[in-house]
Amino acid sequence: MKRILVCIDGSPRGPAVLAAATRLAEAHGGRLVLFRSVGLPPDVPQDFWKMTDESLLESLRHAAETYVAEQAKTVPPAVLDRTEVVIGVAWQAICETAKRDDCDLVVVGSHGYAGLDHLLGTTAAKVVNHAPCSVLVVRERPAR
Repeated sequence: MKRILVCIDGSPRGPAVLAAATRLAEAHGGRLVLFRSVGLPPDVPQDFWKMTDESLLESLRHAAETYVAEQAKTVPPAVLDRTEVVIGVAWQAICETAKRDDCDLVVVGSHGYAGLDHLLGTTAAKVVNHAPCSVLVVRERPAR
């Protein structure tokens, strides 16, 4: 496993996803690409335009880049390849990046909705079905 695309989204699952990917990279001599996709949220605050002169997408990109950079500080330098933030639909951006970078593995977090989405989450399910490589879905452990 040479290159592992680690998809972190700012959710509470992010540290577990990153930890699992880091362990794999260390065990197999791989390198991590910390990745986050930014899309337009369904509910943009009404007063957003009063908060900043930055465009909405640039503001979201900046916040995502800050988050990914903070997460990168927790990764041993020997396994960190780089960080990347892409504006787009999450599952498509993940799959396109995995293909472009010839990744050996994509690591994503699970989510919880209904049906197949209950098992994987909408983004994770689409990545599993469309990624050009293997996908590891990191599930949250239930509270004991």
